[in-house]
Order: sequence, then C-alpha cells, then structure tokens
Amino acid sequence: MGMNVGSDSTTEDEGIVDINTTPLIDVMLVLLIMLIITIPLQTHSVSIDLPQGNPPPSAAPDPVVDTVAIDFDNTITWNGEPVSGEADLQSRFKDAAAQPVQPEMHIHPDRLASYKVVAHVLADAQRLGVSKLGIMGSDQFMDAQ
Repeated sequence: MGMNVGSDSTTEDEGIVDINTTPLIDVMLVLLIMLIITIPLQTHSVSIDLPQGNPPPSAAPDPVVDTVAIDFDNTITWNGEPVSGEADLQSRFKDAAAQPVQPEMHIHPDRLASYKVVAHVLADAQRLGVSKLGIMGSDQFMDAQ
C-alpha cells in the first residue's frame, strides 16, 4: 500500500480547481422534469362551435374602378378620355364621391410627370371626398434607382 504523504509543491490550503458540475446537473434535471410536465398541457385542443353551412353570396356588385392617368406631358385622362381642365377634373371627382358605392380611384402617374401635377390631382381627390384612392404603377419608379 502506497500513499502520497505530501510533497513540496502542494499544501493543504490549495482548493480544488475542477468545476463542480453537481448543481448544474441538478438544475438541468429540474428543467427537464418541468418540460416533461408542461408538454401535455400544450397539446390539449379547444372545442369551438363553428357555424355550419355555406355563407350566402355577397349581394354587392363588383366595385367600379376609375382610372386617372397622368402622362409624361402632364395631360390628365379619366378612363382613357382626356380631361379638358381643372373644372372638369373636379366635377368628375365630385360625381365619383357622391355615388352611394364610391368607386375605387387608381391614379397612374407617368415616371416623367411633374410632381406638382400629381400632388394637385391627389389633393383635389382628397378635398372633394374621394376616400378609395390608390397610386398604381409604382414599380416604374423602382427601376430608376
């Protein structure tokens, strides 16, 4: 039987330099047990009474779409027809806003159209009560970058 009684390089005051993994293992086992307990709770389904049958078809007709195009030379067309002036454009916006089912307004500005004209058309539409308004053809502006 051999025993190391002490050497010159070690003393009794030195601590153990290994990491104590026992608390880490205990924490991991507790987390594993909690996970195993909570997984069945998440798989329970909730019963919902859904309506049976087919929904009735919508009675609303397809929405009318009016197209306002602004060309490169700042001419304005309404559904392909040229607009004669500011008064004509405003009367068309008033007529569209006064309808019981307001049509969608699609504004197609050309890439070379003046910003001032496009902003003026948008401001007129908003001021005269057009609420369904969209700017179409914005992909042509993405190619410019």
